[in-house]
Amino acid sequence: MLKKSLLLAASLLCAVPAAEASDRYATRPPVVVSPDLTAPWVMQLTGRGVQPAVSTRRIVTRQKVQQKRIVRQPNAAGVQLAAVGGAQPARPQIDPMYLPQIVDYESPHKAGTIVIDTNNRFLYLVLDGGEARRYGVGVGKPGFEWAGTHKVTAKKEWPSWTPPKEMIAREAAKGHYLPDFMEGGPANPLGSRAMYLGSTLYRIHGTNAPWTIGYGVSSGCIRMRNEDVVDLYERVGVGTKVIVI
Repeated sequence: MLKKSLLLAASLLCAVPAAEASDRYATRPPVVVSPDLTAPWVMQLTGRGVQPAVSTRRIVTRQKVQQKRIVRQPNAAGVQLAAVGGAQPARPQIDPMYLPQIVDYESPHKAGTIVIDTNNRFLYLVLDGGEARRYGVGVGKPGFEWAGTHKVTAKKEWPSWTPPKEMIAREAAKGHYLPDFMEGGPANPLGSRAMYLGSTLYRIHGTNAPWTIGYGVSSGCIRMRNEDVVDLYERVGVGTKVIVI
């Protein structure tokens, strides 16, 4: 009898904490689950009888937009170039029509003749069969245009440059100071190749400013992209007839 009484008292003592625990968990606040959590994790909560309260509060991320000052700068061709945030001016892409291509070209001149159309900024190397290999060129700026017929009298790879005294004085008056002499190389304005025309100061040459192709920019010389002047250089020799129109 005594043993039964002790067992009954022990079971009553154990029942009190269980009841209190049940009340405490029944009144606890709902679990707040961020919307970006995955569904399986939420399902684990609901499977245990806990009803999650999903927060619908909207989180707004403020994005700071930095405004950059745009400065317009003219290049040698008179094209306005944009310098953004103090970076180097973006160079415009060359128009595809100035890239080398074979075109129909009816001409009275024999194959191997060079014809330069300064108005349209094209150089034609006449081919057989009424065709020509056409290249885009830069030509003389206003006041420096010219026309005539000459021959290629010399060819040079990576030519040096000695600016004429008249050019040095003319550019100095504008605040541009040219060197008396510049060795050949990638920075040289004559580019990778030069073909000299007769006894004149004019040349067909490359350029370190390929974005000027298609414009009137030079002091009378005919300029080409470096890769194009190399191609032409390999196709013509000293004595080639050059007609500038």
